[in-house]
Amino acid sequence: MSVFEKLHWEDWTVLILTLATIVIYGTWKTRKNKNVQDYIKGGNEAKWWTIGLSVMATQASAITFLSTPGQAFHSGMGFVQFYFGVPIAMVIICMVFIPLYHRLKVYTAYEYLESRFDLKTRTLAAILFLIQRGLAAGITIFAPAIILSAVLGWNLTILNIIIGILVIIYTVSGGTKAVSITQKHQMGVIFTGMFIAFFIIISQLPEGITFSKALDIAGASGKMEVLDFSFSLENRYTFWSGIIGGTFLALSYFGTDQSQVQRYLSGKSVKEMRMGMIFNGLLKVPMQFFILMVGIMVFVFYQFNTSPINFNPQAETEIANTSYYQSYSDLQRQQETIQKEKQALITDYLETGSDTTVEAIKAANEDESKLRAEAKLIIDKVAEEKDLKIESNDKDYVFIHFILNNLPRGLIGLLLAVILCAAMSSTASELNALASTTAMDLYRRNVNRELNGTQMVQVTKLFTLAWGILAIIVACVAYLAENLIELVNIIGSIFYGNVLGIFLLAFFFKFVRGNAVFVGAIITQVIIFGLFLLNEFGHITLPYLWLNFVGCIIVIVIAVLLQTLSRNKTDLA
Repeated sequence: MSVFEKLHWEDWTVLILTLATIVIYGTWKTRKNKNVQDYIKGGNEAKWWTIGLSVMATQASAITFLSTPGQAFHSGMGFVQFYFGVPIAMVIICMVFIPLYHRLKVYTAYEYLESRFDLKTRTLAAILFLIQRGLAAGITIFAPAIILSAVLGWNLTILNIIIGILVIIYTVSGGTKAVSITQKHQMGVIFTGMFIAFFIIISQLPEGITFSKALDIAGASGKMEVLDFSFSLENRYTFWSGIIGGTFLALSYFGTDQSQVQRYLSGKSVKEMRMGMIFNGLLKVPMQFFILMVGIMVFVFYQFNTSPINFNPQAETEIANTSYYQSYSDLQRQQETIQKEKQALITDYLETGSDTTVEAIKAANEDESKLRAEAKLIIDKVAEEKDLKIESNDKDYVFIHFILNNLPRGLIGLLLAVILCAAMSSTASELNALASTTAMDLYRRNVNRELNGTQMVQVTKLFTLAWGILAIIVACVAYLAENLIELVNIIGSIFYGNVLGIFLLAFFFKFVRGNAVFVGAIITQVIIFGLFLLNEFGHITLPYLWLNFVGCIIVIVIAVLLQTLSRNKTDLA
């Protein structure tokens, strides 16, 4: 079935009107931005709810709405533990970061590091941010593009370019204010679409299967295990990794990442900034819980409806004309048999609540997981033989498969608009922050200090355009990792701990000077890269969330030691 058969005119109308309205409104509303204060800090006019929604929209990319339901479908609710550190981080940021940034009237977070340490430390922190956020900007475009390309048959490169150009138009035109204004409306579209999808999923469950019973079914299948209090490093998501590693990641992201800092620096006052961040802290975990719950309901839906052995449609298409097709089809038929057995077991469980039946359901799910794993091996073999890029891990395709095959006309267009709005909102924030950091922290401080306000606006616009083009290029050459939402967080975790450590040294270790911090940060970044590679190749076990904590501690320890040794040498002399 072609894209034109899947999308009816109602879907095209909703999709095009939603995207066009946001781009045109954002461009028109901010057409009068004249100075740096307006362009980079939004004229310091943002109210707390605009800040809160803008902060949430920046973090909640298309990856969130594509990958998270699939994460719940395959692994259950445990991923929500990843966000447990966010409320803690919000309190610390409100107490420490926001008053300091406001008092110093900074345009970027890294300005503070020059006044506290020196120019080279400010430049290093800015460069670390630019590397990781520049990569992430490309991925936030690429994520929805590759999935929509595979599912709908749209050309991947053209999709990357279209998403990138739409974002560039209003971000270059209006700067921070355009990003904040459009994100407010984008979040409205996103919440509306997700709530509608949630209730439609429940309405399409078999007669007699209420939401309460759906939760019972998910629980019997082992999908409702929210909390894991184990200390095992083998488990990527636990209560402790969320509270410790998640807090450090959130502190780094919301406190030192310019894409977030710029959102609340646009606030009218410290009070508005704090309220916006508290709003985000209170709503973030429930929002992610809800998105995971959508994935759980999709899982329950597919307990009563046939699901593909692999949700990536490209996989079956490429296998169709190979010698593996028969084996792949056999796996599909075995899965359908298991699904019928599970339906009988689920009916029995709902009537009796038997623990024996629960064990039988879990065993059937394990058998189905083994079949899906065998299907992935076949897909990987076909990809290798055909020299193609075929993603066998289908977590990112689960939700979009449900949308296209089960939602009514018009709502498919709305949910596609949700995905593209999320991509645009995150990418806009990233381009805005990348340009501001490049202009203020690198160009103005290291190349040309004589620019006036109007010239700085023009330079920042040019950097926005340049980063937009670079993000499109990264999107066009990128390739899927195991799971897109994890890929973005992995990239962040490699850098964030180090940058957070630099800021904590600035805040709380007053005797430490710039040279010690600069050298310590470089050594730490090399160590973190090494630890990440050792974990990837199986030589050690260190889930990526812990890299934030480890990186932060290492840079603090090294900088303190270097400063102490330097003082001792001075005393001896």
